[in-house]
Amino acid sequence: MKYRLLAALCYCLHMTSFATVILQYHHVSVTTPASTSISPEQFSLHMQYLEDNNFTVIALSTLMESIKQQKTLPNKSVVITFDDAYLDILTNGKPILDKHNFPFTIFINPSIVNRKSNHYLSWQQLKTMADDGVIIANHGMTHDSLTRIPEGMTQQAWLAKNTETLLSAEEMIADNTGQSWRYFAYPYGEYSPAIQQWVQENNFVAFTQQSGAVGLNTDITTIPRFPVSQPYDQLSSLRDKLNALPFSISLEGKNQETVFQQGESTSVSFNVDVDDFDPEQLHCYISGLGRQKIQWQGDEIFTIDYSAPLPTGRVRCNCTAPSLSEPGRYYWYSKPWFILKENNLWYPL
Repeated sequence: MKYRLLAALCYCLHMTSFATVILQYHHVSVTTPASTSISPEQFSLHMQYLEDNNFTVIALSTLMESIKQQKTLPNKSVVITFDDAYLDILTNGKPILDKHNFPFTIFINPSIVNRKSNHYLSWQQLKTMADDGVIIANHGMTHDSLTRIPEGMTQQAWLAKNTETLLSAEEMIADNTGQSWRYFAYPYGEYSPAIQQWVQENNFVAFTQQSGAVGLNTDITTIPRFPVSQPYDQLSSLRDKLNALPFSISLEGKNQETVFQQGESTSVSFNVDVDDFDPEQLHCYISGLGRQKIQWQGDEIFTIDYSAPLPTGRVRCNCTAPSLSEPGRYYWYSKPWFILKENNLWYPL
């Protein structure tokens, strides 16, 4: 452990960070469900905070091109995204974004747009926004979770069916907006290693709903985004997220899995590829269980034996550690699990 700390102290002398934070919003409204909403007033405060504190808001395509070419972006870069194509993004959100000249992305479900609901953006509105520089990207044809394979269907058949619908959704977006980025946001943030491979085979990059900053080595099938709707919409919380650094952590074997039966997973191990932190200051928290005990296996692997069985539902393990080279900034990594109910039934969406 002393060797690791010494390496960290040496490494920080020549380290140049690359960190981009992607913010995930849904509604900009006070009349919609709180868990997916931020008020226009609070959203305005978020955007003003970005401007006042010299953050560089970039288009999602700029970030992806940077990763593709392995070229760094300005420090304190931020990407703004919305899920689900709600009308209030246009009526309440866009005027605030336009005031600051901030680019943004909307992930949409074409079949929901086709319903022509008064609560969702229309194709005409989306085309106008696309012509104005807004990126329109793929959230699946419908908002169905890809991990929930129907009873009696094999995983291979399920993914084959979803290949058709994903590509159809991309084609529909292209036909109606003139854009085809092959960016895909997982509905409900649910995915598995098999789905990651499927995304890659279909030449998409995919975005999740677990926390973390983005770096040049980020896995492009699980690009993290920070949810910033209620109750995580306070400026103090936003500040911590905006100052996050990408934690270069990888998973191998069973540790990559995300879907488990009740009590099936009892521990997880992480491979760490960055030295710019003191191992004694690494802390990991599992939703519903709190802070976990960390056991180092040498200098590059640490293991968590859960303090109790993982609870049912969407579970996260958030690991953070303060940077040695950039005081006030934290490495941040989030590992998701999707834990089934008893009798291997899925929890409600």
